[in-house]
Amino acid sequence: MRNPAPIPSNPTGIPRVLTIAGSDSGGGAGIQADLKVYAALGAYGMSAITALTAQNTVGVQGIHEAPPDFVRQQIAAVLEDIGADAIKTGMLASAAIVEAVADTLERFAYVPLVVDPVMVAKSGDSLLHENARTALIERLLPRTDILTPNMGEAAALAGMPVEDEASMCEAAKQISALGPRYTLVKGGHLGGSEARDYLFDGESFEVFSSPRIETKNTHGTGCTFASAIAAYLAQGLDAPKAVRAAKDYLTGALRHSLPLGQGHGPLDHAWAQRG
Repeated sequence: MRNPAPIPSNPTGIPRVLTIAGSDSGGGAGIQADLKVYAALGAYGMSAITALTAQNTVGVQGIHEAPPDFVRQQIAAVLEDIGADAIKTGMLASAAIVEAVADTLERFAYVPLVVDPVMVAKSGDSLLHENARTALIERLLPRTDILTPNMGEAAALAGMPVEDEASMCEAAKQISALGPRYTLVKGGHLGGSEARDYLFDGESFEVFSSPRIETKNTHGTGCTFASAIAAYLAQGLDAPKAVRAAKDYLTGALRHSLPLGQGHGPLDHAWAQRG
């Protein structure tokens, strides 16, 4: 393989973050949520769209995948000209799109990568074809800096039930062997007064706790958390500090979540700016 192309320098000092994900027409998740997070955290956000979804707070009514070659073009267009200080992936939909993303990122010099292995929407609708799971594991996880599965996604990736904190930790160990530098198994689906997430670096765990916010308006929680981590990595924070800062930001967004729509409403990504 030829030498990777360099990433353009950043003369502004403003962190640059690229999201590679699907579009949520309802604005609560996907690239819409990611770009809101980047703006709220002082970063310059860019996007490569992998799929269009007809989606609202109730569910996903339709999905139109982007051609893999066009996904390649979008990523290359951004990285060749503007560059990035961190990259986050969300909904990748198909094996062909996963391959396109992996192939294109390999053409460029290293940029910290956060992978949110989006498999199922909050409504239960599938967002990842079955054959894409293998491509994700084989092509993207080995170059991932921080992987952010929820309990269901961790179970699918580790090939084991994940039902409590002990199995979350065991799944993190199994997933770590697939290549990511850090695996963050999120415990938002567990009960209790605290939401506890487990970050595994291949040798030891760090636990991140925050008060559980009782609200049904949780649409886009995973996207928001992962994109906030990417924004903080782009600012130069190390992985544990980026996770801690992102979790604090997410807790505020959940505390100020918006009762919009008839289902799971969105978070308020601009809660800090509203005072």
